[in-house]
Amino acid sequence: MWRRSFSTATNASTALKEKKWDALVIGAGHNGLTAAAYLAGSGLSVAVLERRHVIGGAAVTEELIPGFKFSRCSYLQSLLRPSLIKELELGRHGLKLLKRSPSSFTPCLDGSYLLLGPDRELNHSEISKFSVNDANAYHRYEKQLESFCKLMDPLLDSPPPETAQNGASFNDRLKDKLRKSAFWASFMRQALSLGQKDLVDFMDLLLSPASKVLNKWFETDVLKATLATDAVIGSTASVHTPGSGYVLLHHVMGETDGERGIWSYVEGGMGSVSSAIANAARESGAHIVTSAEVSQLMIKDSGTVNGVLLADGTEVLSPIVLSNATPYKTFLELVPNNTLPDDFTRALKYSDYSSATTKINLAVDKLPQFQCCKLNHPDAGPQHVGTIHIGSESMEEIDLACQDAVNGVPSRRPVIEMTIPSVLDKTISPPGKHVINLFVQYTPYKPSDGSWGDSAYRESFAQKCFSLIEEYAPGFSSSIIGYDMLTPPDLEREIGLTGGNIFHGAMGLDSLFLMRPVKGWSSYRTPLQGLYLCGSGTHPGGGVMGAPGRNAAHVVLQDVEKR
Repeated sequence: MWRRSFSTATNASTALKEKKWDALVIGAGHNGLTAAAYLAGSGLSVAVLERRHVIGGAAVTEELIPGFKFSRCSYLQSLLRPSLIKELELGRHGLKLLKRSPSSFTPCLDGSYLLLGPDRELNHSEISKFSVNDANAYHRYEKQLESFCKLMDPLLDSPPPETAQNGASFNDRLKDKLRKSAFWASFMRQALSLGQKDLVDFMDLLLSPASKVLNKWFETDVLKATLATDAVIGSTASVHTPGSGYVLLHHVMGETDGERGIWSYVEGGMGSVSSAIANAARESGAHIVTSAEVSQLMIKDSGTVNGVLLADGTEVLSPIVLSNATPYKTFLELVPNNTLPDDFTRALKYSDYSSATTKINLAVDKLPQFQCCKLNHPDAGPQHVGTIHIGSESMEEIDLACQDAVNGVPSRRPVIEMTIPSVLDKTISPPGKHVINLFVQYTPYKPSDGSWGDSAYRESFAQKCFSLIEEYAPGFSSSIIGYDMLTPPDLEREIGLTGGNIFHGAMGLDSLFLMRPVKGWSSYRTPLQGLYLCGSGTHPGGGVMGAPGRNAAHVVLQDVEKR
């Protein structure tokens, strides 16, 4: 569905050369497509240039094994901004969300298990099996996180209040000061409405390790470990890393159809998110071209953008270029040498793009049967619906897995988030068979005990993951029809994620808001006039959110109006 009606490489080159475009977008990931949809919707002629044969970037569906459609990288939806869904009418363009309830299942080797989800009574009953105190505290924990998210929400849908760069006119500088004053006044009003106690708790959450936050709230190991996975997912951090606490907000930050904290599958896989946004962009007149790799940005002597050069030698002209590539790829690989200020280049060069993430996508002929559920029938149960946490029975277990990676080797007992979207989505696998996603940590980019380029080394690690699952669900390995594995170098090569980092750069407190991608350049503009960033390497960061693309498009339109 999502591969149809894109230009062939030959026709595309001809069409691209025939005109000077109002704007070009490098990369048809969901943020690039979002930016294109808003720009085209405002009347600009827009071309989106995608290196791969398929759109979506990391929000992509690919049928790598006949009959099985994998959400190859990202695999869950919750963070996509409600404003974007509404404004682009993504439901009309094919987006269908499948809510998960329960949303979390953690099996234990001692035969116990923990189910969690949006049902308050279920949560209380399940947690009470381990601790009545924790069961009573859990709802208060979620409510506090929700109140913090309400404080953060307005920050996501607007550009950071960045200081105007040198060269701005007096009127622009005045407007800039007024905008910043209004922004901070509004934010301070919201912050103060929390009250001092909650405000101090919020600062504690921002600065503390996740383990400290969770130890204050709960006493049950399996509950703390289940929640702690939210704080480390996609990062190289441990649960004991200062600043990891704020990522716990992801537990309730997103929403599905207005319901806070509900994570969903997307019918047809995550490529359907990108497909819906692409449909909206095309309806507004955007031109989306696949197999069109950009090799270099074309920069005039004056330091302004003039378009891009494709790998096949085609020159595509435009005074505006938005890059959905990572900041590193954009500035250190696509921009010609000696065009950027030294301090800017240095800051980008030493940004953190480390990754310890591997994604394994499997086709299986039956559902895993978890010993702790004491069931032995092939039908899907509540344990199969949400995220299944393997190797996460305690925070100490997660930390040990992290320490292996710190020491240069893949985790001996990896932390695995398993999802089985085919339980709810009947469009992605043959009847009776299933698609399983494994999001695995921790796997160093360059292991000290081998190489991800070695097929035997890769297979050994995959089997280690399958064996760990087998401890909880005997017979799992024998159900595997085939699999696809993306290690950090694979994510870099295949998807274009520098270092294999799924967020286009680390999401530490030193790399957020006014400091993303680097200090002084958080407004999506860059030192090169006409070049903008619109990907996850900008505010508010990674995840299938669409906010960077939407915000960047609005900044571009503001600048176009000034001309």
